[in-house]
Amino acid sequence: MLEGIIIKGIGGLYYVKTNEGLYKCKARGLFRKKKIKPLVGDRVIIELNEIDNMGYIMEIEDRDSVLVRPAVSNVNQVIIVFAVKDPFPNLWLLDRFLLLSEKENINPIICFNKIDLIDEDKLKHINGIYKDTGYKIINTSTKKIHGIEKLKKVLKDKISVFAGPSGVGKSSLLNFVQPNLKLKIGEISEKTKRGKHTTRSTKLMELNFGGWIVDTPGFSSLNIDFLEEDELESYFPEIVKYSGNCRFNDCKHDKEPSCAVKNAVEENLISKERYNNYLMVLNEIKNFRRY
Repeated sequence: MLEGIIIKGIGGLYYVKTNEGLYKCKARGLFRKKKIKPLVGDRVIIELNEIDNMGYIMEIEDRDSVLVRPAVSNVNQVIIVFAVKDPFPNLWLLDRFLLLSEKENINPIICFNKIDLIDEDKLKHINGIYKDTGYKIINTSTKKIHGIEKLKKVLKDKISVFAGPSGVGKSSLLNFVQPNLKLKIGEISEKTKRGKHTTRSTKLMELNFGGWIVDTPGFSSLNIDFLEEDELESYFPEIVKYSGNCRFNDCKHDKEPSCAVKNAVEENLISKERYNNYLMVLNEIKNFRRY
């Protein structure tokens, strides 16, 4: 028996990295009967068949966390990458990534890439939107080789998912973090200023300075139907900070009077962009639950 970690899964075959090497494995039929599918990131115990040198996954250890999309387990943190330009950052989408990370109890880190394309005032404004959230923010540029060492420091000895839309520079960043990854870098459409998908499958890659990363296909939307109206504010740390001072205990910070959160927005203690995104999600939940 060998212990290992699944680094890739294709067509019912799983590639498991162990201290004795990399083995191609199949899952026991027992898992199918229990409707358990091995995931990239799973810590597993395998048994080798000496005849064909094929491994068989005998046991999947308890998972610390599970992401559905991308399908990966035991992730410690999500590096949410958005470009500050080409394409311009869709902060509404960024906040959905943050919501999903919070729901899954996985630490999110915001990475604003391509900072060489904007001036310092614009970068300060974008950073300021999230300065009161408590989330770690890293500004990066592969052109200026800025922020790469900070990124490597947070990746060390962790299993990290890189997530974000296509074209924001995830693969370029990973190639700077570790050049021998040689990930394919996509082109930016001149018409839409959006990226073309380059990552086709989920794969766990080992870092030579310690840790693992997952480069995933780009996303254009995230389903948040798991959210309930009453719990939404708990996913916005800066709103939680002021909500206890609202007049009503069940205040949704929308149309209610004497709302401390709305007052904080007016006083620029909470970002208007974040608050507006909160309201958009709140209305989305209300409309979803209505049907």
